[in-house]
Amino acid sequence: MIRPLDGITVVSLEHAIAAPFCTRQLADLGARVIKVERPGSGDFARAYDTRVKGLASHFVWTNRSKESLTLDLKQPPALAALRQLLAKADVLVQNLAPGAAARMGLGFQALSQAHPGLIVCDISGYGEDGPYRDKKAYDLLIQSEAGFLSVTGTPEVPSKAGNSVADIAAGMYAYTSILSALLLRGKTGKGSHIDVSMLESLAEWMNYPMYYAFDGAPPPPRTGASHASIYPYGPFAAGDGGSVMLGLQNEREWKGFCDVVLQDAALATDPRFDSNARRNENRAELQALILRTFGQLSTEQVVARLDDAQIANARMNDMADLWAHPQLKARQRWQTVGSPAGDIPALLPPGRSNAFEYRMDPVPAVGQHTEAILRELGQDDDAIAALRASGAV
Repeated sequence: MIRPLDGITVVSLEHAIAAPFCTRQLADLGARVIKVERPGSGDFARAYDTRVKGLASHFVWTNRSKESLTLDLKQPPALAALRQLLAKADVLVQNLAPGAAARMGLGFQALSQAHPGLIVCDISGYGEDGPYRDKKAYDLLIQSEAGFLSVTGTPEVPSKAGNSVADIAAGMYAYTSILSALLLRGKTGKGSHIDVSMLESLAEWMNYPMYYAFDGAPPPPRTGASHASIYPYGPFAAGDGGSVMLGLQNEREWKGFCDVVLQDAALATDPRFDSNARRNENRAELQALILRTFGQLSTEQVVARLDDAQIANARMNDMADLWAHPQLKARQRWQTVGSPAGDIPALLPPGRSNAFEYRMDPVPAVGQHTEAILRELGQDDDAIAALRASGAV
């Protein structure tokens, strides 16, 4: 079996989420990913929590199928070992503090002279230049800068996303940019420099609300789990205390919703509700009518009526529900991977392929592969012992 990135070596100076999320996906496709970590503590995301058999949930998610090499890059012998490694690498990914890689001679301009085929991907909060270049950038801060918080939450309280959406966006664009750079190198023989910022990544995802507020128009209001401009679209309570998420997209669905779900066909032509704009304007009145009907039904009965009317709907699942989701089980999306704490369940990457199977290898311990990688670089027992004695690895 051949995977798309078999034979590709990625070296990553990475921590936290954006870069590790990017490189884990490269590893999923078969790339050899060598994760460079601090001696002793490693990636600081290892200490975020202890929820997965003593391991950190963020780290387990983003670091399977990698090799861990510990190097103190402030020490010349460690930096020399990294340079040896880069001579064999196809891709360097880094999300160190802005300018840190360049100060060590690991910027694209310096590296491309010695390694013209090397692809260098820099991930940062705001990009390699501009007035915000040196600002610290955490996920919540970027959600705020990108306007995400202004359209997320309730009218009273802005809310961050429940996961690291800015990091994920940046990691995804870094991943796809690296794939495109590999394709381009196949045509030109030359490497590329990729500069990915969290702000620009999340700003791309904010284009709908930006255009909605085009030319000074009012922006989408914060409407909790409801849609800002389509109604009914969001969560509605059933009589048994459950909640059903539903969404209507057009007038045909609105008619079916009235006929089958609300069982009030005349409501479809009520002048208060006969277009999405009017339903949105009069959402409080319509919500009361919907809740009056749903309040007489169980969650299962509401879902059954919605299914009969072919209205899109979903249950409001929590994490326990997602772990046990019947669709994930039916499609065999769960596998087991190793870790320093033993075997743990892991979801296969999205996108089932009939051509190859994703790589699903263990989550590494800090420095687990240091000695093996140093031996690959020609270091003998005495050299490795000296590096360990000095704390360089």
